[in-house]
Amino acid sequence: MTRSAVAAVLAACVLSTTALAQTTPEYGDEVYRPRLGQTGKDVIWIPTPDSLVTKMLTAARVTKDDIVYDLGAGDGKIAIAAARDFGARAFGIEYNPDMAELARRNAKRANVDQRVTIITGDIFVEDFSKATVVTMYLLPELNLRLRPIILKMKPGTRVVSHAFHMGDWEPDEQLLESGRDAYLWYVPANVEGVWTFKEDGGSMTEGTVAFAQRYQRIGGSVNVTGQSQPMLAAALRGDDLRFAYVDADQNLRTAHVKVTGNTFEGTLSLHGSVNMPVKGVRR
Repeated sequence: MTRSAVAAVLAACVLSTTALAQTTPEYGDEVYRPRLGQTGKDVIWIPTPDSLVTKMLTAARVTKDDIVYDLGAGDGKIAIAAARDFGARAFGIEYNPDMAELARRNAKRANVDQRVTIITGDIFVEDFSKATVVTMYLLPELNLRLRPIILKMKPGTRVVSHAFHMGDWEPDEQLLESGRDAYLWYVPANVEGVWTFKEDGGSMTEGTVAFAQRYQRIGGSVNVTGQSQPMLAAALRGDDLRFAYVDADQNLRTAHVKVTGNTFEGTLSLHGSVNMPVKGVRR
């Protein structure tokens, strides 16, 4: 998306939100009142609608066990919602110190200040690598700058972006709420390469599987008893890997495994019913 196109989208958002703001209370509090559309370091401030915040956090399956980081936290509404409505431990990173202080006061007013931490800082400097869920409402060019950082995070980390995408990294899900788009990704495990797999405890190697990968999109081939054939129904979501192949007896075998670094472990089923433990190692 070009800068002019982004500007047009943001202008439309400002106009629509300004119209709503005429019938709603001012933003902020008696200490600091941010202006809708005010400029920041890299973006302008337009809050995400409450209904979309809920949908984003629901789609990301946020629970009390999650650590949520909101990048460009603004007045703290997403971090506060993650803690208040989903029980998560939440962090917000906000560059504007006045906005960050407002977010802290908002967290205290919502009685979640013990579960919400607002960091005054730069999203490209602060460490958010411990997040299990990342949320953001940034420009496409910022998303693309963040993409290499996000792709190095733990496989399975959920990432939700209001309005803007990640270039050629296609989302796993697209959301729509009240005319607004959002996108959800799962950070994919790295499965590129050739793996040897066998039934756990068995003495014979079942075969090898060779993966080609572009983000979460995968394909490749399986070699059993010296015969190579296309991989079937390959799917990767985070560290959850599935693929199928036809064995030497023309039976459909389906693997469902969890990837951990250069190993995977799970089950290998026959006709979708008989499950045998299976392990794999990347060569």
